[in-house]
Amino acid sequence: MTLLTINSGSTSVKLALYQRSAQARLERIDSEQHSGSRLDATALLRVLGSHLPEAPQAIAHRIVHGGTRFTQPVRIDSAVLAALEQLSPLAPLHNPLALRWVTAARAVWGAQLPQVAVFDTAYFANLPRVAAEYALPPQLGVDRGVRRYGFHGLAHQAMWQRFCELYPQLPQGGRVITLQLGGGCSIAAIRGGQPLDTSMGFSPLEGLVMATRSGDLDPASVAYLQTQLNLSGEQVVELLNHQSGLAGLSGSDANPEALLADASAQSQFAAELYCYRIRKYLGAYLTVLEGCDGIVFGGGVGEHAAGVRARALAGLSWAGIALDGALNAAARGGEACISAPDAAVRIHVVAVDENAALAAAAAAII
Repeated sequence: MTLLTINSGSTSVKLALYQRSAQARLERIDSEQHSGSRLDATALLRVLGSHLPEAPQAIAHRIVHGGTRFTQPVRIDSAVLAALEQLSPLAPLHNPLALRWVTAARAVWGAQLPQVAVFDTAYFANLPRVAAEYALPPQLGVDRGVRRYGFHGLAHQAMWQRFCELYPQLPQGGRVITLQLGGGCSIAAIRGGQPLDTSMGFSPLEGLVMATRSGDLDPASVAYLQTQLNLSGEQVVELLNHQSGLAGLSGSDANPEALLADASAQSQFAAELYCYRIRKYLGAYLTVLEGCDGIVFGGGVGEHAAGVRARALAGLSWAGIALDGALNAAARGGEACISAPDAAVRIHVVAVDENAALAAAAAAII
């Protein structure tokens, strides 16, 4: 079996090919990444297909938002497609683009080729009610789908699974805090494999400071900015998604490690706010979990930015959280344990492989 995974974002796509080995393991045989806000999905898949001896046997797509309906991977048919289109208003930056890749794959290989949707929200589908709902009357909140969904589920699940493998003596990994730090950033509190809370909510805009997203913000500020700037609500949200966060605050860079290296006051402030928000959520999740056995960093920033990890965890020795400075500085990509030898909480950097999770989910269905 040859599986193709399509992990599409708002400005990029990651494609990977997997084959089942003689030992029934899925092994990656090729991968490529393309960046740009106007990628031609059909053209890229045609080029990929021209290099293959035959069509893939199945395709797995990362779909950011599954709402409350899709809490498990599902084979895509016309009914699923229609339901996903109805969910697009909940994830206007991501779901329509993912559906474009589904349509492109059908155009290249035909509608009979099995395609599977794997949902980023699914891992958080069973959040405790106190973490999943906002303080809104039902007719304004859950009845209209306004609730906390959580995102980056594939990444957080992969980090938890790897921690379980590293510490099999802890039942289902014990109490773990996972941090997915990339262009988008989120943090999750997981106990015994069950997510108890996560920073992203109704949309990926809530929570931590990100590359171009503001993170947590008083909702009244949206109406205020509408009036002050003479913009629509949608235009203000667009500003919060694409012109805020590290890039907007610093006025120069969306990379927190680059900002840490820049001596200017504004760059230093932007980096400190980014790390402060991480520490703030860490403190909250230590309370939610009633302690912590491990912290796991993933994502481009989480895996490579030693300075960010150090500043985000500074001052937490009272909770048993302490880095080994040399190990942390050396960890730039790949997998590493970076906690001090005598620290109660084990701190790890792992390489998050969302494509492998997509392939496994598709193989299980097909």
